[in-house]
Amino acid sequence: MTVTDQVSDDRAAHRDLADPAFWRLPRPERLAAFARLREREAPVLFTPRPGTARTSGKPFYALVRHADVLTASRTPKVFASAPGATTPEPAGWAKALFGNSMVNMDGAEHAALRRIISRRFTPRLLAATEENIGRLAGRLVDEMIAERPTDFMPSAASRLPLEVICDLMGIPAEHRPRIAAQIDHASEQVGVERRGRLRIPGRGTASLAMMQLVMARLARERRRRPQDDLVSALVRADVDGEGLSSRELGAFFSLLLVAGVETTRNAIAHGVSLLDRHPEQRELLRSDFGRYIGGAVEEIVRHSTPIIQFRRTVVSEFELGGRTFLPGEKVALLYASANRDEAVFTRPDLFDITRSPNPHLGYGGGGPHHCLGAHLARLEMTALFRELLTRRTVIRRTGEPGLVDSNFDNRVGSLPLSMGPTVT
Repeated sequence: MTVTDQVSDDRAAHRDLADPAFWRLPRPERLAAFARLREREAPVLFTPRPGTARTSGKPFYALVRHADVLTASRTPKVFASAPGATTPEPAGWAKALFGNSMVNMDGAEHAALRRIISRRFTPRLLAATEENIGRLAGRLVDEMIAERPTDFMPSAASRLPLEVICDLMGIPAEHRPRIAAQIDHASEQVGVERRGRLRIPGRGTASLAMMQLVMARLARERRRRPQDDLVSALVRADVDGEGLSSRELGAFFSLLLVAGVETTRNAIAHGVSLLDRHPEQRELLRSDFGRYIGGAVEEIVRHSTPIIQFRRTVVSEFELGGRTFLPGEKVALLYASANRDEAVFTRPDLFDITRSPNPHLGYGGGGPHHCLGAHLARLEMTALFRELLTRRTVIRRTGEPGLVDSNFDNRVGSLPLSMGPTVT
């Protein structure tokens, strides 16, 4: 079979992952397509057809099995994030203007930047952040009970991760409403729009520029008058003389906000919906919150998989999953498929907060690009679900989540809810 025949056959038999129409299918249909792809002997090649999407037309191989995604994630010298982990790859002018994001870096450059950032997350800072998360979660649920919103997303789901990161970074309160609006605008540039046009990661350049201007001003201020916040720590040189430039800080802040806020808000929303659809799991969690919340958080992330995929570029010849990959080829690491792999997860479509072990890839597959904010996300989800499940006022969804069609993230646009009745 020729490559052309293979692609044609896969469009008919498995749907076409390069076609925007695939990402408008109901999620169960997409998961079924991934399951069929996992049955193939080797990864399948998909080629965007001219005129179907505003993307680069580069073919890519879909890595859909847990073992293949894990291997690619942990072999960065072969499967590189540079020149870009999203599609299309960041333009040269965007890198020059905004700085290169950590998700698009490899090797020593990535390691140096990650080291600078990781060193600033001291035990004292993390302990203070955990206390702050608990207070914020309590206040936000208090406000929900008082205000009785009809949509969960603009209330606690979005506000908790935003407020946590802004507090951590030391962003003044007057800047936060504007930053929240810019995050929404930038995040809406990722995936497939409802009117049929493919949304492109990174097209929210105006929003990113505004966020970076805020950070550049704050960095200058913190260099002159440092405070007890992460921005001050990041812009000051440490004992090795390492610190972030204003542009590096801006790139990191953009990543932290768009990635950290969006992924956590979506995981929280999916968690509320999953627990409501599975009342036996919700009651089990409520019966002994401390015992079950750790497993519940991991299962929510596995089941929902907030980030659907990232891309990698093959740097050197490598055998994986029944195929020899060649330099220059593109691969898609489909976490949404890997987290439903029957070879790893018993009854993978089942939502089970007691699932153990649960080696999901919702935070990446390990290696140098494992999510820096995984610990923070777990703390936020734990604190908020504690407040939601232990109050006397019952919070219930009144409709299905309004999912945003996307080939990048499992984004929830809206989640209708009601408050009450009061539990006696």
